[in-house]
Amino acid sequence: MSTIQKPPEDSPIWRTGAEQPWDPEDLAVAQGKYPTPENVARARAELERDGAAAIERTVP
Repeated sequence: MSTIQKPPEDSPIWRTGAEQPWDPEDLAVAQGKYPTPENVARARAELERDGAAAIERTVP
């Protein structure tokens, strides 16, 4: 059985884009689209369907 080791105190803390809340408008803009009602609706559906994976594909 393996044990989980704690990283050294001076090791970097890696963050991903999905660690913070995202609005559909933010996702649309991050994908290089204007936040039109159509693009926001598409981003909303993508967030509802894929959750954090939708953000990770755009902002790794």
